[in-house]
Amino acid sequence: MMSVFDYRRRKTTTTRVGNVCIGSDFPVRLQSMNNTSTMDTEASVTQVERIAEAGADIDRLTAQGVREAANLGEIRRRLRERGCDIPLVADIHFNPKAAEEAARHVEKVRINPGNFVDPGRTFRKLEYTDEEYARELKKIEDRFVPFLDLCKAHGTAIRIGVNHGSLSDRIMSRYGDTPSGMVESAMEFLRVAVAHDFHDIVISIKASNTVIMVETVRRLVKAMDLEGMSFPLHLGVTEAGDGEDGRIRSAVGIGTLLAEGIGDTIRVSLSEAPEAEIPVARELVEYISLRRDAPSVDGQRAPGYDELSPVKRPTEKIGIVGGDSLPVVSGYDPVDEKSLARFSTEELRSAIGTPGGLEAIGGNVIVLSSCHANPLADLSSAIHLLWRSGLTNPVIASIDYGDATPEQTVIRASADFGALSLDGLIDGLEIKSSKMDRESLSRLSLGILQASRRRVTKTEFVSCPGCGRTMFDLQQTVARVKEATSMYPGLKIAVMGCIVNGPGEMADADYGYVGAGVGNVSLYRGKELVEKNIPSDEAVDRLIALMRSDGRIN
Repeated sequence: MMSVFDYRRRKTTTTRVGNVCIGSDFPVRLQSMNNTSTMDTEASVTQVERIAEAGADIDRLTAQGVREAANLGEIRRRLRERGCDIPLVADIHFNPKAAEEAARHVEKVRINPGNFVDPGRTFRKLEYTDEEYARELKKIEDRFVPFLDLCKAHGTAIRIGVNHGSLSDRIMSRYGDTPSGMVESAMEFLRVAVAHDFHDIVISIKASNTVIMVETVRRLVKAMDLEGMSFPLHLGVTEAGDGEDGRIRSAVGIGTLLAEGIGDTIRVSLSEAPEAEIPVARELVEYISLRRDAPSVDGQRAPGYDELSPVKRPTEKIGIVGGDSLPVVSGYDPVDEKSLARFSTEELRSAIGTPGGLEAIGGNVIVLSSCHANPLADLSSAIHLLWRSGLTNPVIASIDYGDATPEQTVIRASADFGALSLDGLIDGLEIKSSKMDRESLSRLSLGILQASRRRVTKTEFVSCPGCGRTMFDLQQTVARVKEATSMYPGLKIAVMGCIVNGPGEMADADYGYVGAGVGNVSLYRGKELVEKNIPSDEAVDRLIALMRSDGRIN
């Protein structure tokens, strides 16, 4: 019999997107998104081909208006003529008419519940009576049902894609900017779809904050279970950034959920060329998939542990480890070696289960290692055993990734240690690798802790991957902002291609740089719009000047 720690895929219905099936027992599908203008047909076709050649199962293009939505049909026609049959998805915000046009031409249409009927978060009305709220829900049904009927007629699937950055005023009025609000935003549309017998749906519910993203998806699964729904899920961390940090943040969020069997298609959103996302996504999915045949890990969670809102396991402080101390990194922080007791998970279970065995543990920091095929499950089970046994020794988790490449180690360690960190189970981490030096491993470890919001040691950058709505060189801009501000730990800066998710996804950022149209950028201090429609060639310097005037940088 399987335990709560064993890997098992969540059972879902199947959604067909052209020639690709999502959910059920089908493989986890890989996706990316064009950053070309949808009106540039040849550039879009060429980029879709590159994305498909990289191994994507599905590709998405933005369609700001009816004209772009209609041109998706021409892009699709040319791709099929060239022998490329990858299903296409139209990405729609604010424009139901564009969604309806796109449904005639592509295999799936993504709509955002926050702005499909509502104008998006305007902050103009934040109080609704019950009657007003009910009328707003009726407006959703009246506008959504004709779109459902059109999708039925054309065999077009729908992705209901909630973003943390674009909740409607109606949702904000009742739930605020919370995981519960994001879940309800999706459920409002799902209830209408189910009532009208439309089931070719995939759901995504994303945030740039991995803590919020993981909690929200877990809550969505629970909410669907309660209402008898089992739609497949699309996973992603929005605005993950680029380079190693982007890979870490994506693997922490997506990997945590995949390891629980949640997720049927994924997109790793990097501020890089779209095709660069696919190898990262593939490595993550393949690593987690190895757990299907892993030996069972017995055990139970500690009483009162809540996976929806996990709290840190209570531990005593020994030296600089445990208690209310920040998680430590082996080989980086000055941990007293004499305070450490090293155990494998098997040795720890034996010590706890053997009379007198607890003496071997004593008042030490436990460095707990696992060689199991599912190290996350094995370590989680052993730490919950400590918790259930009333032992408060701090735990430094240790995993050796052997001769995995540095890229593989970054993704694998982020998925494993990210989950342990998000779930509050560890007081430190020790990553081992024969292919990475100590400095690289320390940087990776600190990156994982920052991505899981457990320890901040450097400037944090939130940046979107770019799409056809982006009107400036996103990669070059991110590089310039990083170069100017990367030496200020604790500062959080968002670089966003457009207004769709900008103000919302960067709500907890100190500063925001948001595309405001062709060649123009707006600057934010927190949620406050400070400068509007600055020429993009001046915007980075103006952002730096703003941070200097606020005394945030030298």
